[in-house]
Amino acid sequence: MTTSDDDTEKVHYICQTYVATKVANDDQPRLKIGKQFQYTTASQAQERAEREAVSEDCVGADAYMVSEDLVSGEVGSPSFLIRIGNVPEFDDF
Repeated sequence: MTTSDDDTEKVHYICQTYVATKVANDDQPRLKIGKQFQYTTASQAQERAEREAVSEDCVGADAYMVSEDLVSGEVGSPSFLIRIGNVPEFDDF
């Protein structure tokens, strides 16, 4: 996580994993967020996503960054650093 020079914006670096879950009366498994980790750099988030994606219970992982406006509290759309495995479409994010 970094803060810009004018101290009105903070950048968050996130690793988010996904697991597959069965829904009653549905043959298709659905994706559910498994774990979420926050880091101070993009490379840390990306490295964690790469490690998590190969774990037994994980079907996919994203590493992304979002900017938070510290004045309004609004968070922008994610900018993906890496997407590995079975991950939701961006519109579902």
